[in-house]
This record gives sequence, structure tokens and C-alpha cells, in this order.
Amino acid sequence: MDLQLSIPKGVGGDDGPGTNPEQLFATGYAACFHSALKAVARGKKADVTDSAVSVTIDLIRDDDGAIGLGARIEAQIPGLERATAQELLEAAHAMCPYSRATKGNIPAEVVLVDND
Repeated sequence: MDLQLSIPKGVGGDDGPGTNPEQLFATGYAACFHSALKAVARGKKADVTDSAVSVTIDLIRDDDGAIGLGARIEAQIPGLERATAQELLEAAHAMCPYSRATKGNIPAEVVLVDND
């Protein structure tokens, strides 16, 4: 992988045209979470063919000025009842290696969006 990296202005960078480490982390997290969602769905015989997952990683400063991360995982699972879709998301969050690795280390919010 050959990428141009840029650092966000909020942490002293130039906000240049390249990607940043947080975007790369978000991409890997989204792919991993989506794989976990598909695995959970297969086990429950639920159709998630048209599902999509995106992850946003935010930089968060604590009271001491140290920078940490926060994650927002958004998933669309059309064609399923909201309760079923939510159950799949919770199971995927429990299974996903990225979610497991960051559990208790960064705040993570899992959101079901546009499930109509």
C-alpha cells in the first residue's frame, strides 16, 4: 500500500490532501465489523445482502490535553425488522476483533441507521 499521509490540523498537522491514520483505522474497523455482521447473520439465517457499515474515528482530547480516539459505527441493514437488525449489530460488536481490541479503551457507539 502506497499512500500519502497527512496529519489533521487539530493535532498540529497541515490537513493536507492525503489520508490520515484515523481514516485508515476507520476503514479497517468498518471492513472487520461488516465481516462480523455477515458471520452473525449467516448463523441466524438473516439476509444482510444489502447491508453497509461505516466507521468514523474522532480525535478526542481529555482534561489533561492528551489525545485519544472515539468510534462511531453506523450500519444499514435494509429488509430486517429493527429489533432483529439491532440484535445482529450487538452480536457483531461482541464478535468483531476491532471492537474487542478497543473495548474499554475508547468510547464506541454502534448506531443502526436508515433501516426502512
